Amino acid sequence: MSLTAGIVGLPNVGKSTLFNAITKAGAEAANYPFCTIDPNVGIVEVPDERLDKLTELVTPKKTVPTAFEFTDIAGIVEGASKGEGLGNKFLSHIREVDAITQVVRCFADENITHVSGKVDPIHDIEVINLELILADMESVDRRLERVSKMAKQKDKEAMAEEPVLLKLKEAFENEKPARSVELAEEEFALIKGMNLLTIKPMLYVANVDEDGITTADENEYVQAVRDFAKGDNAEVIVVSAKIEEEMAELDDEDKAMFLEELGIEEAGLDLLIRATYSLLGYATYFTAGVQEVRAWTFKKGMKAPQCAGIIHTDFERGFIRAETVSYADLVEAGSMAVAKEAGKVRQEGKEYIVQDGDVILFRFNV
Repeated sequence: MSLTAGIVGLPNVGKSTLFNAITKAGAEAANYPFCTIDPNVGIVEVPDERLDKLTELVTPKKTVPTAFEFTDIAGIVEGASKGEGLGNKFLSHIREVDAITQVVRCFADENITHVSGKVDPIHDIEVINLELILADMESVDRRLERVSKMAKQKDKEAMAEEPVLLKLKEAFENEKPARSVELAEEEFALIKGMNLLTIKPMLYVANVDEDGITTADENEYVQAVRDFAKGDNAEVIVVSAKIEEEMAELDDEDKAMFLEELGIEEAGLDLLIRATYSLLGYATYFTAGVQEVRAWTFKKGMKAPQCAGIIHTDFERGFIRAETVSYADLVEAGSMAVAKEAGKVRQEGKEYIVQDGDVILFRFNV
């Protein structure tokens, strides 16, 4: 299961610097708007200490972490929904991602131009959010025009969809995103195919300078973003894109020393991944054998056959059972053999809801 997040923000807030750091992809980061002309896509491995520990226990031929895909989308400016700047071309790229990470500048630097002339993170957020809302409103208005005509002709599906579209339209007119509208499961299903921008979960990334990473709680810009996010039911993480960029060139040992010197417990990449996982309701299960130890991303609440299908559709189609042990129990036992002797390995059936950290061997027959 691939995980994709789109990095958005006004020009010159640190988007591409952060993207470069976490993907080491080298997207151009220059001191002028629209330096990212095409959406840059980068795949980064998801660091997980549990995977490292399982590798120690099993000593497989190879270890495969799960992956996270980032798309760096060109700086959005006021009027983007009407074609200003690089316009709708880049709004369309956001439709393809699972979650939106909005980078917000929370530092002052006279050497880095701000597109609005001053550092004001709430204004920046409102500009981006309004452009996404306006783009969604245009989509809903177009669809509503067609659906309303069909509803008048007593088309059952159109009659069910029309009130949902009207709910969304009202929210947009009040400058509220689609995710703020309470929709029943069947209502959401009716508009899912529209791929609305503002229905995607949002994570705010407060970008501070190198000196501000350890004093974020005292940063008035960061506090303002946190206060705003509470009203948007969104999460905020604080990173220094510049520090992340410097760390990207270091090996693991040097990176750990660098973090210790700075007084930082966790790298920004790890924070970003953990926060986005939480935002989307994702978790990780593992398969562990002598050929391969591997991490797999799944949606919380998925049952064993569905999780088996992430590996291969045949696993789901011919699912028999899942031999399951929790990561903690396996580490405590020291090996799968000892875990089995201790009765820690369970035989789970089709109704079993997979838990984060489960180590699973799927039995199937096709």
